[in-house]
Amino acid sequence: MPPDHPSTSATLPSADPPAMETLRRFLPYLWPKGEPRQRLRIVGAGMLVLASKAVQLSMGFLYAAAINRMQPGMEPSVALAIGLVVAYAGARFGGVLFDNLRNTVFERVGQNATRHLAETVFAHLHRLSLRFHLSRRTGEVTKIIERGTKSIDVMLYFMLFNIAPTVIELAAVLVIFTLKFSWGLSLATAAMVGAYLIFTRKVTDWRNALRVRMNDLDTLTIGRSVDSLLNYETVKYFGAEEREVARYSAAVRRYADAAVKSENSLAWLNIGQSLITNVMMAGAMAYTVWGWSRGQFSTGDVVLVNTLLAQLFRPLDMLGMVYRTIRQGLIDMSAMFRLIDTQAEIADAPDARPLAVRGAELVFDDVRFAYDPEREILKGVSFRVPSGGTLAIVGPSGSGKSTIARLLFRFFDVSSGRILIDGQDIRTVTQSSLRAAIGIVPQDTVLFNDTIGYNIAYGREGADEAAVRAAAHGAAIGSFIESLPEGYASEVGERGLKLSGGEKQRVAIARTLLKNPPLLILDEATSALDSRTETEILDTLESIAATRTTITIAHRLSTIAGADQILVLDGGEVREIGTHEELLAKGGLYAEMWARQAVEQGETVDPA
Repeated sequence: MPPDHPSTSATLPSADPPAMETLRRFLPYLWPKGEPRQRLRIVGAGMLVLASKAVQLSMGFLYAAAINRMQPGMEPSVALAIGLVVAYAGARFGGVLFDNLRNTVFERVGQNATRHLAETVFAHLHRLSLRFHLSRRTGEVTKIIERGTKSIDVMLYFMLFNIAPTVIELAAVLVIFTLKFSWGLSLATAAMVGAYLIFTRKVTDWRNALRVRMNDLDTLTIGRSVDSLLNYETVKYFGAEEREVARYSAAVRRYADAAVKSENSLAWLNIGQSLITNVMMAGAMAYTVWGWSRGQFSTGDVVLVNTLLAQLFRPLDMLGMVYRTIRQGLIDMSAMFRLIDTQAEIADAPDARPLAVRGAELVFDDVRFAYDPEREILKGVSFRVPSGGTLAIVGPSGSGKSTIARLLFRFFDVSSGRILIDGQDIRTVTQSSLRAAIGIVPQDTVLFNDTIGYNIAYGREGADEAAVRAAAHGAAIGSFIESLPEGYASEVGERGLKLSGGEKQRVAIARTLLKNPPLLILDEATSALDSRTETEILDTLESIAATRTTITIAHRLSTIAGADQILVLDGGEVREIGTHEELLAKGGLYAEMWARQAVEQGETVDPA
């Protein structure tokens, strides 16, 4: 049994990602070329940030002036005092107004950046090789994308509208304290902020290690649940519900323990931050009260210091959370960029050209291939299928039959040898043109969680309803679909679970009929069909195969007896090749397989 830990190769890195490098890579999404409206929104949001800070800084002076006008001995001016109080309230409202206008202006910027990055990652995932997707859990990959894209908007908000304004406000407060009060108060404030930042970073770094562990376990838990639910039928087959619940519970329990440690550490951070800020507030207020007692400062000055520090502390109180969010956002974005950096194993050559199909002649020339270097699957396989010809491939399980189809689609590249279509090495043509020329009816058909009509129409982009219906009837499933209450709008469920195996296979056949490719691969195309339907489908497949080059991978030998050539694979090597009659006459492996299947089906075998 594999160890219960997540694959960290595509999740969170163990060390901090380089912040500037991550931000540098993200900047083009935030400040895109050729989108002046997006850039104008960013500039507008920045101007609103400055306006908001200017208004908020004025609040302290207005409040202080109002208090000074109310002191005994001052010349009575009720109207002026009231005006100052009203102006103070207006400044408070102005700060809220500018902040919300800023959010409104910037919201589209954040969403556009998130959308562009998500589209980039999604497109890249489809460019990656089959090997990548076979070695990654779908739940883990989708969680990385979800975390990475969600972190963008939040991280941008905090960086641009919390940290940047706080730096501006701190600089303004230090200048005001220096000019109006003393260097001592300014230096003490700067020292307090420095101590606050150092404490927050050290404690947050400690908390981040707990957070990384928690996220790893969260990814593992999601992967466990997705994997188990995707294999719902297998779980039921083996009565393994309690086993699956136990595995999931163990993962959830470990995640809960890590989450408790992470969240409890927050209390220590809050306590330390509060101690530093309140010591500073007490010291600054004591200093201004002392100066007031000596006649150096007015009562309004005491209020001014209190107001400015309170405004400065408000964003600082959030600094721990902001730092954690930005740091975690950088980690999540770095994990997503690592997905983008994953090199596609199969890529078009720089000078790749579209495949020029004339008759779809197919040649395998001494092809060798291994998924792993230690275990070779194909060992020098050679054969030729002339234009319009039919080649059937048979052999024991694990002999490499389905691997031939994967190589033909160029999901993998051959270790040595060549695969030629009309004399063109498939490594020298574009993958899109290669796959457009090949159609496949796979043994294991997985459908999109959409309608039957959508799944059939997926075979050819832009296919109209008439073409979809014709393909469905050609695959002997049209009458069944039209008998459903919702017809072609009927939902098939996740992975097509609402359809039987035979119905799913017929949908796959219809989809391929709609694509109408010059080269056709039938990978156990009728394995899930009953005898009557299989006869109907075989007649249909024979009619369409007559006009195109066809490779049929089969287990039931009776379905391929009429093939132009039959290739017998065993252990990754070509053991025999010839027509049905020639192979039976040889009395070799094919004849043995034919006799065995005939006995299993209760038929009489005539080896001649």
